[in-house]
Amino acid sequence: MEPTNPRVAFLCRRYAYKKVQRMDPSSIQRGVRQFKTYMSIKLDQDDTQVLGNDTKEIQRFYKDYCASLSTISEKRNFEELARHYQVASALYEVLSDMTNNKVDSEVMKFAKVVEEKSIHFKNYKYNIIPLNFPGSSEAIVELPEIKGAIDSLNSIDGLPMPHIPSIHSGGDKSHKSIQDLLDWLSVGFGFQKSNVQNQRENMVLLLANIGARAAGPGYPLVDTVNELWEKILQNYQSWCHYLHVSSSIRYVDTVTEQKKQQLMLLHIGLYLLIWGEASNARFMPECLCYIFHHMAKQLHQMIEENYFQSPPGFEEEGSFLKTVIEPIYKVLQREAQKSKGGTAGHSTWRNYDDLNEHFWSEKCFTRLGWPWDLTADLFYQERSTSRKPKSNFVEVRTFLHLFRSFNRMWMFFILAFQAMLIVSLSSSGSLSGLANATVFRSVLSVFITAAVLNFIKVTLDILLTFQAWGSMEWTQIVRYLLKFFVAIAWIIILPLAYSSSIRYPSGAGKFLNSWIGNWRNQSVYNVAIVIYMVPDILAALLFLLPQLQNVMERSNWHVVVLLMWWIQPRLYVARGMHEDIFSIIKYVFFWVVLLACKLAFSFYVEISPMVGPTKFILNQGVSNYEWHQIFPFLPRNFGVVIAIWVPIVMVYFMDTQIWYAIFSTVFGGVSGALSHVGEIRTLGMLRARFKSMPEAFNKCHAATRKEQACDEGRFFCIWNSFINSLREEDFISNREKDILMAPSSSSSFSVVPWPPFLLASKVPTALHMAMTSKEGDYHELIEKIKLDRDRYNAVIECYESLILILKSLLLDNNDQKIVDDIDKKVHTSVENTTLLEDFHMAEINKVSNTLAKLLHLLKSESTNGTSERKIVNALQDFMEITTRDFMKDGQGILKDENERKQRFTNLDLGMIKHAFWKEKFVRLHLLLTMKDSAMDVPTNLDARRRITFFANSLFMKMPKAPQVHEMISFSVLTPYYNEEVLYSSHELNKKNEDGISILFYLQKIYPDEWKNFLERIGVDPENEGAVKGYMDDICIWASYRGQTLARTVRGMMYYRRALELQCYEDMINAQADLDGEEFARSKAIADIKFTYVVSCQLYGMHKASKDSREKGLYENILNLMLAYPSLRIAYIDEKEVPLPNGKMEKQYYSVLVKGDDEEIYRIRLPGKPTEVGEGKPNNQNHAIIFTRGEALQAIDMNQDNYLEEAFKIRNLLEEFHIKHGKSEPTILGVREHIFTGSVSSLAWFMSNQETSFVTIGQRVLANPLKVRFHYGHPDVFDRIFHLTRGGISKASKVINLSEDIFAGFNSTLRRGNVTHHEYIQLGKGRDVGMNQISNFEAKVANGNGEQTLCRDIYRLGHRFDFYRMLSLYFSTVGFYFNSMVAVLTVYVFLYGRLYLVLSGLEKSILQDPHIKNIKPFENALATQSVFQLGMLLVLPMIMEVGLEKGFGRALAEFVIMQLQLASVFFTFHLGTKTHYYGRTILHGGAKYRGTGRGFVVRHAKFAENYRMYSRSHFVKALELLILLVVYLVYGISYRSSSLYLYVTISIWFLVFCWLFAPFIFNPSCFEWHKTVDDWTDWWSWMSNRGGIGLLPEQGWEAWWISEHEHLKNATIRSLLLEFILSLRFLIYQYGIVYHLHIVHGDRSFMVYALSWLVIAIILISLKVVSMGREKFITKFQLVFRILKGIVFIVLISLVVLLFVGFDLAVSDVGASILAFIPTGWFILLIAQLVGPVFRRLITEPLHALFCSCGTRDACRGPCRARFSQRSRAVLRNIGPWDSIQEMARIYEYTMGILIFLPIAVLSWFPFVSEFQTRLLFNQAFSRGLQISRILAGQNGVGSKSD
Repeated sequence: MEPTNPRVAFLCRRYAYKKVQRMDPSSIQRGVRQFKTYMSIKLDQDDTQVLGNDTKEIQRFYKDYCASLSTISEKRNFEELARHYQVASALYEVLSDMTNNKVDSEVMKFAKVVEEKSIHFKNYKYNIIPLNFPGSSEAIVELPEIKGAIDSLNSIDGLPMPHIPSIHSGGDKSHKSIQDLLDWLSVGFGFQKSNVQNQRENMVLLLANIGARAAGPGYPLVDTVNELWEKILQNYQSWCHYLHVSSSIRYVDTVTEQKKQQLMLLHIGLYLLIWGEASNARFMPECLCYIFHHMAKQLHQMIEENYFQSPPGFEEEGSFLKTVIEPIYKVLQREAQKSKGGTAGHSTWRNYDDLNEHFWSEKCFTRLGWPWDLTADLFYQERSTSRKPKSNFVEVRTFLHLFRSFNRMWMFFILAFQAMLIVSLSSSGSLSGLANATVFRSVLSVFITAAVLNFIKVTLDILLTFQAWGSMEWTQIVRYLLKFFVAIAWIIILPLAYSSSIRYPSGAGKFLNSWIGNWRNQSVYNVAIVIYMVPDILAALLFLLPQLQNVMERSNWHVVVLLMWWIQPRLYVARGMHEDIFSIIKYVFFWVVLLACKLAFSFYVEISPMVGPTKFILNQGVSNYEWHQIFPFLPRNFGVVIAIWVPIVMVYFMDTQIWYAIFSTVFGGVSGALSHVGEIRTLGMLRARFKSMPEAFNKCHAATRKEQACDEGRFFCIWNSFINSLREEDFISNREKDILMAPSSSSSFSVVPWPPFLLASKVPTALHMAMTSKEGDYHELIEKIKLDRDRYNAVIECYESLILILKSLLLDNNDQKIVDDIDKKVHTSVENTTLLEDFHMAEINKVSNTLAKLLHLLKSESTNGTSERKIVNALQDFMEITTRDFMKDGQGILKDENERKQRFTNLDLGMIKHAFWKEKFVRLHLLLTMKDSAMDVPTNLDARRRITFFANSLFMKMPKAPQVHEMISFSVLTPYYNEEVLYSSHELNKKNEDGISILFYLQKIYPDEWKNFLERIGVDPENEGAVKGYMDDICIWASYRGQTLARTVRGMMYYRRALELQCYEDMINAQADLDGEEFARSKAIADIKFTYVVSCQLYGMHKASKDSREKGLYENILNLMLAYPSLRIAYIDEKEVPLPNGKMEKQYYSVLVKGDDEEIYRIRLPGKPTEVGEGKPNNQNHAIIFTRGEALQAIDMNQDNYLEEAFKIRNLLEEFHIKHGKSEPTILGVREHIFTGSVSSLAWFMSNQETSFVTIGQRVLANPLKVRFHYGHPDVFDRIFHLTRGGISKASKVINLSEDIFAGFNSTLRRGNVTHHEYIQLGKGRDVGMNQISNFEAKVANGNGEQTLCRDIYRLGHRFDFYRMLSLYFSTVGFYFNSMVAVLTVYVFLYGRLYLVLSGLEKSILQDPHIKNIKPFENALATQSVFQLGMLLVLPMIMEVGLEKGFGRALAEFVIMQLQLASVFFTFHLGTKTHYYGRTILHGGAKYRGTGRGFVVRHAKFAENYRMYSRSHFVKALELLILLVVYLVYGISYRSSSLYLYVTISIWFLVFCWLFAPFIFNPSCFEWHKTVDDWTDWWSWMSNRGGIGLLPEQGWEAWWISEHEHLKNATIRSLLLEFILSLRFLIYQYGIVYHLHIVHGDRSFMVYALSWLVIAIILISLKVVSMGREKFITKFQLVFRILKGIVFIVLISLVVLLFVGFDLAVSDVGASILAFIPTGWFILLIAQLVGPVFRRLITEPLHALFCSCGTRDACRGPCRARFSQRSRAVLRNIGPWDSIQEMARIYEYTMGILIFLPIAVLSWFPFVSEFQTRLLFNQAFSRGLQISRILAGQNGVGSKSD
């Protein structure tokens, strides 16, 4: 109301201030103080004296306003009407306050009318479409496709209506409430009202969007309905076909098209309503099929009988949830409880997949019935906790899953190794030896090995699935058993047949040879091989006919089913996944070439060179062992051979990963080059190709039905929007924006006006040419100018712009005539080629300068008197210089009959404020004054990257975009928990321990963006007070540079902005007659095409919370909804509701809100959804029902989007209509840009690693390998496909920890197709600190460990063909397994060397004169060092950087990365992957690890790093260090140092990385005061005793206990494996004691036995001290000290006795330390295993035997807890637990000191800290970051705003 009545607006403001002051006088609530401050300033400015009475004035205004509402209502726009009625209500509140509620009667009448009419707006809430709102005529409702969809749903004619007595909720009212088909279904089946409203809008939008793409106005609606019907019910029909069950969706033959459409809509509506209320059951798609099957049958029964009767149990609203969904949820809840938060073994409870696969058998119909038979095996009865059988698959924790899932690959490599070994051992030793019959016969023995491996595989199938046999079909069990017996038969037949083929057989072979008699000429073994190979031959033939194989796998013919039953178990998923023949050829070629190279390398480098030394070693006899030989019966040095060959074999199996990295890099590079990746990567390349961009753009984006000629204007519109967005985001300055902008209109020019950055220095150069030209050189001048076409066009444009500006600026006709005369003179001179003769070209520079001065004044917005005079003077100067100095006969032009009248004073200065003219002034000024420096615009690196990527993408292959009206509709879904939404001023200015605030940090990292921001808000950087006055804007600026929800929301809302703009352009180009409603219509179309839902799980809790941070999160999210009206927030609400019995019940709801926290839908849930699975997928799942459209983009909370990329979303979505290989895509992969790479070197490493994966990595996975899955983040799903097949992730606890990739697995298993597209990208934030990155790597490694055990990997590994299976393995779990093998190879190699050096065998071999060359062994081992150094990750990085930035830049970045110790970083994280992957498979313990998304890279204390890396890196590194030292010490007498270094250099590097990388990459780690603080903190932590009730970070003991938590739930099998692995620590003591001087060469076993006496003495001493501390520490301190003194004296006496009496040497002491340290660690490991073993073998059986509650194994109550507590107490009392704990503490002290000592020494030298800072923050230095001052906390110049 400000424009119409400022005084009333002032009165409203004053009342608002008064009301807020009354509500919160102390300004406690968030934002209140700022509101009051703003209001008080505004009131002071506006409080002016006015004549008249304010009370009368506001009453008069109120009456006029209410009277105008009747005319406004004719527009019938819901949003506008609602807003006007809100204004009227607010006015009445102000009026009542001012009159003290004494309002006149006329005003009261108006108020009552307003109140009555506004009830509609208060009660009616809608999401996108105001359906059924009386009188609404929103633009969206007026769309013909929306109208058609609504009309089709409203068609309820012919349906039986409910009888009044059968309606429980109120007679006639319920009958009238049936307005459409969904209402009818709701009454019939008891769906919730909110669910019906939600799915009604969902259906309308789906129908409307599919209909909008229909082929013209004559396209029948029934075809649209049929298309949607087929998409939604495709999975249901496939399920019925699989189970041989008749579908419940059927039609009568005589049914009309209208009736058929109605039935299809009922089917669609019924499925969507079931899905909308299914809650967690949405993860079980076949369960939903089962529910739909029975409900559709009941639906048809009602229709066919023409009698409406709700089925029993479905009579009331909400009964569907109670009757159908709640029983399923309770099962899920009970299983979640049995999982113990994911710590229990997967085999002990059923996950979502187990329960869903219950519906893959036709027996489910008889077992479960309808409604549910709650006594069925699927459900639990009352308190029953008996274990239910798993379905089809059991996730057992064992590495054997790798062999079982990928058995074909392991068989191939094992058989290839055997064949190569046989050939190498032959007399020729080369491949030519295969021509020898004996060698070839030996090679054929690989089939015996194959039979053995097959037997192992089928045995594993039985053992690992046995717990699922209770739910399996009998046919599957029979198949397993038959496979087992056949495998046994083959391992008997093949060896016998092979022995029969030998020339002189013996034993069974001889008998068989005599038995076959007449077959002597034909080897039985060959026949056996042929028979054995028949299934593989058939499989190979089918592989060549993929379409036939797809048909056979999905066929129901009994013969085909029987054949396929033997080949693979019959399952609902993983059928018909084979690609088309062209795709197969591509990935077969990739793998054939790769395997050929790998096998050739293995044969010639790894195997063949080792054969000669091996033969020699076997033939040598070594008798001079230097210890007591453990296996004296072991002949021919087999121990040496094993020690040498085992690492070689491990490298053989691992190095395929290296070859995969090399080949994927090469293929990815070639593919990227062919896809035009990186063709435009610099500003020079951009300028060179900019003129072809409009044409390229129009080919992809000019979406008009009428083909039009190339029009630069359409491209310029998009380009300018892009440049404007860069300015809004502060990536460019105002001047850079002007230089980059194209003119908004080019119709007034005879040439194409390109953006000024293409025309930099063109006009000044032309002016210089003209100025230096002589008379008569006109043609030469023109030719010189025309040599550069841009220069010529720029001159023409400048002249035409000048004339246009002058004519428009001058109002006087005589002045305009003068301009016309000058224009004529110029044209005449040009036509007569006398330009140089008619003008003084030497003066042209003066003309240009005066014109530039005039334009500079014109482009400023100020129009006060002074500026107007300046403009007039400048114009007069320009005209005078032009006519008097520049033109040779121009004086006469200014002559006039009225000489006294002053010229050029009557100007239209109003045009200065007009945007159109301002753009002309700015552009002309730039053309005149721009120098070569403008060619470097923009200077911001991110702006350059975005501009060049956008330009490059236009030349890449992408589908043609349809009109927005016809595009595929889509939604974006972002799960959010409680991360930062928007930074507050307190958070930005709060200083960390180094005295640095986030704001100061950001100002230094982004100095140019900070400067641009201050320019945008119009603040002088030197003015501190002014800067602080814009703190709200600063908070937003900072938040947009962090990983905040605000940044993500802004980025995603660019989609809507882009669609509105493109839709408007579509309508303008189509010349549609919309009576000026183009803008409203474009908004309406954007509404139906795009929806954004953020699933803020805890929004309701934050809203009710009193915590300031949580309340702030709520308010910030609320502000986001107000800022973006189309943003929707979904959350899980929890309410306590009283029950009839007086108790309180917690009820949970999925709620959707918009705007000012306006609730739209509230759908009750069967329980808390996040309790029964992983949090993130359940958070997505509860909100997915509120998404709309046919596509769904999954976006994480730390992502960003860009406007220029949003313009290409139409092109991307069109990919769903294009076949990629065998079918259309179901998931569209999108590349990402990592925007956190500039923070530090670590962030840069992580950014490069992630960028290479999301570009070249996924490019190769998608094409040619066809194994790309969903890796989270920006992928776009076919929404309908996935909502009917289990959603966009899986949610089972722990097993689906990496929930995103399972969506890709699921999509592929269900015949989906995943593609990858690189012409569009989104932003992504990554972790920037060492510990954050380690947590992320640990989380991914945990996830891959769980994937190794899962059924999806097993099924993909078995159902893919051989080559695609290889791609799956090496791109998923294989990478992590091979990383672990690389590390294990180091261990095996060193332990082998330890065996050789301590036994004396290495000495004997190296000193043997007959051995000439053993270097092939070392050469082969060098292969694994490639893995250790992280080279596998570096190769793809180099290739991708080379493609996108040039190979020179790639090489430079590689060198810089190495200088910044990238190899140290990647080698360190090799240990992270190995530790967490191996531990997950062995013991579990996988969990979601929050990585944190903070800004400042803080200093982590030594104790924190020690806790984090002690077990994963430090312990392992110290073990390797001891191995290296022992190997060095005991071999130095006979081995050269160069040989030692050659063999171990990479291992020393590995040890260094694992010990010191966390400190090298820890900011300020080498500053002395930080080092002292770290030491104090660590010592305090170590010394803190007592672990009960303490957190791990509070005391060592609590941490030590927590580190062994994973063993509590470990299986006996994994504990046994841990025990076996721990035995390696005994080798040191056994070997070293025989080398002690004190033993005098004695080799008897007694020496080793006596060494244990030393261990016993040490343990007894520790026990004595421990008992003394326990008994005397509190009351008898002196006694305790005396006791410790006695123990110390006794130990010293024993040592002295050994020195004096038994010739103990000083070197023996050092050797003993090396011997006994590993033994002590062995004792600690065994002690940790005792507790879990004791519980498993003794506690649990005894508890089951003596359980007092009678439930035995099922007991989970206090009885079990008491028994466990007592058993632990007994174990602690009888065992030396305290001594063990003290010994462990001593070990930890020792390890900590050893690691800390080098850090302390280096901290003495200041240059080390400076070097580290440079190392860590080199990238930031190059962008102006003064990191040394940051970390020192010196807020100097530039931090005034801090």
